Amino acid sequence: MSAYRFDVERIKSSRSADAALVSSILLLTGFGLVTLYSASFAFAERFFGDGSYFLAKQALFAGFGLAVFVVASRVDLEWLRRFVKPLVYFSFMLCVLAFVPGIGVTKNGASRWISLGPMTYQPSELVKLVVPLYLAHLFDKKRERLDDASSSVIPPAIVIAGFCLVIYLQNNFSTAAFIGANALAVFYLAGIRGRHFFAVAASALPLAVLMIFSKEYRVRRILSFIRPEEDPHGAGYQVRASIDAIASGGFWGKGLGQGTRKISSVPEIHSDFIFSAFAEEAGFIGVLLFFALLALFTVRGYRGAVRARSEFKRLFALALVTMIASQALLNIAVVIGAVPATGVPLPFFSAGGSSLATTLLAAGLIVNVSRPDRVPEALDV
Repeated sequence: MSAYRFDVERIKSSRSADAALVSSILLLTGFGLVTLYSASFAFAERFFGDGSYFLAKQALFAGFGLAVFVVASRVDLEWLRRFVKPLVYFSFMLCVLAFVPGIGVTKNGASRWISLGPMTYQPSELVKLVVPLYLAHLFDKKRERLDDASSSVIPPAIVIAGFCLVIYLQNNFSTAAFIGANALAVFYLAGIRGRHFFAVAASALPLAVLMIFSKEYRVRRILSFIRPEEDPHGAGYQVRASIDAIASGGFWGKGLGQGTRKISSVPEIHSDFIFSAFAEEAGFIGVLLFFALLALFTVRGYRGAVRARSEFKRLFALALVTMIASQALLNIAVVIGAVPATGVPLPFFSAGGSSLATTLLAAGLIVNVSRPDRVPEALDV
């Protein structure tokens, strides 16, 4: 009898992905494109002379993102680990390039983008993906020394602080704080000792407060959240208008393309406040559908993560699912006035090709981990 050795990764990649997880991702992407078109048509027609201006750009990134999604869902993650350090350096370098004249692009006082010919890219979106990859790799590599702060806590904390600082200097405090908070979540999921975890969190808190009070408009947002009646037509106007738009949708909604608040009532409704346009047109029943899809994505993503055979894959997938789900919930919390206004986009929905492409890449990696991989190392025939 002769022995044949089968390629384990080939067996794994041939197995079907989690159909429910993939369906939730595709449906969220589709609903996002439709909602963006409806929310942005009037604005795009008025300022660009083309109602499909934002949809065309978003569809281009969606096509690229879906192609990357397919590749990411099948790539060997152990192979990807070999490039952790280069990816950390590369993403940090891209963030720095945003400050270089001729390469960086400044909009509304923020230097968050780099020029890629006719398009722009926001490097901080890549950081949202690289940080979980780096932390999952590091904590898996040092899982026997997690109690040693000098080896397993301080070095990654310094790296995260560096990323947060450079993104904050781009005048993008919301993203810097979001990346820092999600990094802390990975620290917790990895099983870092409690006193070390709270030490890192406690050291980050005063820095975050200092960053908030370094800009007047951030302070105004906090004050308008605490006392919205003090400035209803200023700092608090956008949130109040968003709440009115959501309430006007009622149970069934006004119907696709029939919303009126998107025309002039809610500033930037096609971007960070796109959920209010969706709620106005889809109504309560549409909002329930959105949360059902988000819950399906989250539950199936976590299910695949906890079933992963390696600690690296488990941590990486848990971090990515947490990132996407928490970003969605944070955005909606802002839109309904539950937390102070931030600049965090709604995954799959908000205008912004960098965000959509990165979200689909992350979703592909989550699907990758969810694939069954409990197969024999070798089969003798």
